[in-house]
Amino acid sequence: MTARLGLGLAAVGRPAYITSGRAHDLPRDRSPAALEVRAHELLDTAYQLGIRHLDTARSYGRAEEFLANWLHENPDHHDLTVASKWGYTYTADWRMDAKAHEVKDHSIRAFERQVGETRSLLGPLLDLYQIHSVTPDSPALNDKALHHRLAELAADGVLIGLSTSGPRQSDTIRTALAITVDGEPLFRSFQTTWNLLEPSAGDALAEAHASGRLVVVKEALANGRLVDPSSDEPTAAPLRRLANDLGVTTDAVALAVALRQPWADVVLSGAVTPAQLARNVRATALEAEFWQADFPTSAESAEQYWRLRSERPWT
Repeated sequence: MTARLGLGLAAVGRPAYITSGRAHDLPRDRSPAALEVRAHELLDTAYQLGIRHLDTARSYGRAEEFLANWLHENPDHHDLTVASKWGYTYTADWRMDAKAHEVKDHSIRAFERQVGETRSLLGPLLDLYQIHSVTPDSPALNDKALHHRLAELAADGVLIGLSTSGPRQSDTIRTALAITVDGEPLFRSFQTTWNLLEPSAGDALAEAHASGRLVVVKEALANGRLVDPSSDEPTAAPLRRLANDLGVTTDAVALAVALRQPWADVVLSGAVTPAQLARNVRATALEAEFWQADFPTSAESAEQYWRLRSERPWT
């Protein structure tokens, strides 16, 4: 069951990100060299624990490079799914206080540039390539030239997918499900935010799963909101009580909730320390014995959730 848990590198490929607890969890030295060491420690731990789905993106600072170096150092790891994303460009120049850390561009020109950059690092090791953070107004959903170019990449053996964000994730998923090239579905994978605070895409993800698409859950811990020990989130208290009863940490419970969704193929961990990752993996053992009663939640409206997410500081 561990293989259903993946590792995302969003939080260790660049010095600043929006997850909670970074001052405590990361070294004071956040140079590229120091973060590459941390990324490789996480990847070593992930492989040892049975995790086989690895997720990165062009905009995650130097995460693609860190992953590529680790893969080349471990050529015997043939049983991995290596996923990356294009559509955002990292612009912070390794500064913690940058005004903008990434810039979105879903044009075919951005794709041609970024797929070349990804291929130069990951080459034939790339299994899944996704458009990053698609919303219903993204031009990528209507760009026929881009669709044909993505289909060419698919013909090369790379699975084509997209990640979603924003309060209308379900609309994005359903629109993308209907896109075809030469009669064949284009998007075979969906990476979507789903957690106890933001479950609104569940029905659309069930439709995607039923149609044979790969469904990957991201941000199952709500960027730390569900597991911050100082959190006063209404959902955090029952999570902590249940974790106490089960003898695990709250992150394992929140991830187990996501793993229990019948449409979820892979749930991403965003751990930044090997110890966190080991705790996350306990979610896979909880899945079979997990508490079956209705879980007491206080889901927010999708609009409120995404507004609050957009206000989180990069630290």
